[in-house]
Amino acid sequence: MPLTASLAQLGEDAQRASYVLATAPTAQKNEALTRLADTLEAQATAILAANRLDVEAAEARGMSAALLDRLTLTDARVQALAADTRQVAALPDPVGTLLDDRVLPNGLRLQKRRVALGVLGVIYEARPNVTIDVAALGLKAGSAVLLRGSADTLHTNRVLVSCLRTALEQAGLPAGAVQFIDDPDRALVTQLLRLDRYVDLIIPRGGAKLHQLCKEQSLIPVITGGIGICHMFVDASADLEQAVDLIENAKVQRPSVCNALDTALLHTAIAPALLPALAARLAPQGVTFKADPASLQLLAQAGHDADAASLYDYDQEWLSLTLGLRVVDSLDQAIDHIRQHSTQHSDSILTRSDAHAERFVREVDSAAVYVNASTRFTDGSQFGLGAEVAVSTQKLHARGPMGLEELTTYKWVGLGDGHVRG
Repeated sequence: MPLTASLAQLGEDAQRASYVLATAPTAQKNEALTRLADTLEAQATAILAANRLDVEAAEARGMSAALLDRLTLTDARVQALAADTRQVAALPDPVGTLLDDRVLPNGLRLQKRRVALGVLGVIYEARPNVTIDVAALGLKAGSAVLLRGSADTLHTNRVLVSCLRTALEQAGLPAGAVQFIDDPDRALVTQLLRLDRYVDLIIPRGGAKLHQLCKEQSLIPVITGGIGICHMFVDASADLEQAVDLIENAKVQRPSVCNALDTALLHTAIAPALLPALAARLAPQGVTFKADPASLQLLAQAGHDADAASLYDYDQEWLSLTLGLRVVDSLDQAIDHIRQHSTQHSDSILTRSDAHAERFVREVDSAAVYVNASTRFTDGSQFGLGAEVAVSTQKLHARGPMGLEELTTYKWVGLGDGHVRG
């Protein structure tokens, strides 16, 4: 399908604006971010009213509870977006920093300078917060953004994009730095993936099908991630009371997000004591269990219900109050399970053994690995990055929460004085 003229125009406008942003002074970019935070707070009523229209339409279509939670904005979430935007403004500007500076034997001075990427194309589903997170980070990193949110967020995104453009104009920056595909036609996603003349990087924020589509059809480099099948291994030496608290936090605190816990792996030595305590804490909160035969037996003996888990269940990102359970007889078996079923997002070990902790950190090949901590910390704001555009599970260019530095690239600069190569 040929590119539509309107989509090509959006790309061209974004690219033109990116040239201005790439060299904009830090103070001017920070002013735009501060004005954006102020505008979000001032327009909270309008934002929430638009979001309610999207939520009501999604409820009528039967959207799942997990996606509804991602779609829904509250006053607290709008305030959090404003706070995160101010945090981005307070962060050091990565653009222009020197990564290397050396003088070669021939006297040529060679520098490696961090520079803006250009235009970020972001495709995302029912998460209107992504609109602000991506645009704020892109702005501070000197890049324009071309946004394609789902039809589920159309009303909300229209208001948020208006807030973004208002803030840019107030700071004297081009409003065209934020482009929005205001059309729910899914064919435009494929066309965006072919806009390589204008867009420098594609970042999909959604399910496995969206990621696969982007990898198969994009003419533009793609950063994939954000799909989390997250594990927590409770070692034989773990503090059981702490283990219950950590599993509860990782599973229940916000079950619909990618860093929520999906599978708890319990060492056979502590499973008889831990499983009943875990079920007693989590079941009243609505958590249901997918358990292996050993876990099923231990839960039944303690009077708790669970469903038998299939191997397929261990490959599920639940995004809900469902928790996979498996009893393992060693650290080796736990690591082997994670290697088979993890998406290399976030995995944790609970242990009082330094040797086991170090082995887990070395051998579990995930973007974020934790010792005695919840998986819920894999987040740009929690990591002190201000926000994130995605959690990359790839190994090239960026890995983990993608903040400011991950939204830049670099160039080599040679400073000579009539140097010629012999």
